[in-house]
Amino acid sequence: MKMKQVLAIVLISAGTTLATLWGYNRFVKSDTYLYPGNAPVTTEQGKTPANYAGFDGATGAAASIDFTQAASAAVPATVHIKTKVTRMATNNLPRRSSPFGDMFPDLDMEDLFGDRSRSMPQSASGSGAIISEDGYIVTNNHVIDGADEINVTLNNKKTFKAKLVGTDPSTDLAVIKIEAKGLPFLLYGNSDDIKVGQWVLAVGYPLTLETTVTAGIISAKGRTLEINRRQSTTPVESFLQTDAAVNPGNSGGPLITTEGKMIGINSAIASPTGAFAGYSFTIPVNIVKKIIADIMKFGTVQRAFLGIQYPRENLSEEAKQQSGIKEGEGVYVMEVTKDGAASAAGIKKGDIITKVNGMAVTSGPEMVGQIATYRPGDKVAISYLRDGKETTINVVLRNVSGNTDVVKTSVLDKLGADLQTINKDVAKELGVNGGVEVRSIGTTGLFSRVRIQEGYVIIKANGKEVKDVAEFKKILEEASGSIKLEGMYPGYDGVYPIVINLNALQILLT
Repeated sequence: MKMKQVLAIVLISAGTTLATLWGYNRFVKSDTYLYPGNAPVTTEQGKTPANYAGFDGATGAAASIDFTQAASAAVPATVHIKTKVTRMATNNLPRRSSPFGDMFPDLDMEDLFGDRSRSMPQSASGSGAIISEDGYIVTNNHVIDGADEINVTLNNKKTFKAKLVGTDPSTDLAVIKIEAKGLPFLLYGNSDDIKVGQWVLAVGYPLTLETTVTAGIISAKGRTLEINRRQSTTPVESFLQTDAAVNPGNSGGPLITTEGKMIGINSAIASPTGAFAGYSFTIPVNIVKKIIADIMKFGTVQRAFLGIQYPRENLSEEAKQQSGIKEGEGVYVMEVTKDGAASAAGIKKGDIITKVNGMAVTSGPEMVGQIATYRPGDKVAISYLRDGKETTINVVLRNVSGNTDVVKTSVLDKLGADLQTINKDVAKELGVNGGVEVRSIGTTGLFSRVRIQEGYVIIKANGKEVKDVAEFKKILEEASGSIKLEGMYPGYDGVYPIVINLNALQILLT
C-alpha cells in the first residue's frame, strides 16, 4: 500500500514551546527613498543615503557570482525578534446558582475544588528587516501576533524592547519600532522587475541560529498558498517563490537582490516535514511598501478592490466547463460585484483581464498583487479581452464598502467583537447603572484569545464604571499594557474578571 504524501505550508517563525503547521490545500523608480518616520531622502544620481546599509552593487557577471557585498549590506539591517505570550487557561465560566445554595450557604465551590486558572507562557522566534535609521522594522504578523512582549536583538547583540505599530493579517505583515538612532537599514527594490531565474539571498535567524545568509533563485512569481485566509477574510497573496534555504525562524526576514536591495519579506515554506524541502515564499516588496505606508499614515490598511470574482488556482477542466470559463492569457471574470469599481467602468462577466497599469497578469494572484499596491480612489488602467479584442479603460478603485472614503480604525475594532450598550431592563436585572454587552465574538481579535463568551456584560474596566460603549472606548484608549474587565452574565451568579493584553492595540498614528 502506498502512502499518500501530504504537503504542509509552514509559517516560518520558530516557537520554543509550540510549533504550528498550517497544512492544505507604483512605485517610482528613482533615487528618492521613503521610509516611515522621516521625510523622503533624495540623493543625487549614483549616491546613497548616509545610513544606507547597501552598496553600489556590481553588475553583469560579477553580480551573479559574488554575494559577499550583498550579504554585508543585509546582515546589519536584519534583526532577531523574540516574543513572549502568556495565555490563560481557566475554568472561570459562568455558572447558574447552585441548587444546594440554600442548604449549604457557606459552601464555596471554588474553595472545594480550587482555582484551576493558570498561565501558560509561550515564546517564539522570528526575524525582521530594519527599514529606517530611527528604528522602524517590518516583519510577519504571525511572528508577533498576540505577543505580550516583543524583544529585538541587532546583529551587534544590542537588545531593545519593541512597540507594535500596526499589523495587516491579510498580507501577514506587521510594523514594530525600537527606540534607536543611526541604524543601518535596507533600501526597497522593485519586485515587479524581478525575473524568474534571478539570484536572490534570504537573510534571517533560522532555528535560533545567529544571522544566516542563503542563496537561491526566483523559481516562480504570483504564487498563492491560501495561508492568509486563516488570518483574514480578505487575504492578499502573490508570493515570490525561491529555492533559497529558509527554515523556522526566517519569518519576517528580508529577501534581497545581489545589489543588496530588499525585494520581499520571507513568510512561508512548502514542506512535507515542517523543515525546508526546496521552496520558500516571499511577500513582494511592492506590496510591503504600500502596507507599511498605510499603517504609518492611516493606522490601518487602505485596501483597494477591483470588484470582480475570478476562478481559483488549479481549477479542474470539468469545473471550468461548468462555469463557462474560457481559456485565455489573463484572468477570467466570473462575476462583477454590484456597485464595484469594475462594474462602474463597464467590465462584464466573461471578460479576460490581461494587464493592470501595463503590467501583464496571467493569474488571479498576480492581479491581486498588483491591485494591492494601490489605494481606494487611485485610477488604474485595466486591459481586458472581449470577443477577441483587447480594450484598455481607466478604473477608479474602491474600498470594501464600495466607495473611496478613507477607512478608519479604533481600539474597539481590535477586540474583534460586536459590542452594544445594554438597555434599562437588562441593567435593572443585573442591578447596575449600565454596561456593554458582547453580542458576538469573531475568530480573530483580542476577545477570541481569552475566556469570554457571548452575552458577557462589561460593567467595569480597570476599576472604572462602564455605562456605555463610548465610555468603554475612552477607557481602552487611555489604558496601556493590560486592562482588567469585570462583567456579568445575565441569568448567572457572580462577577467574572477578564484580563486583556492591550499590546496589539498600541497603534501609532502619524
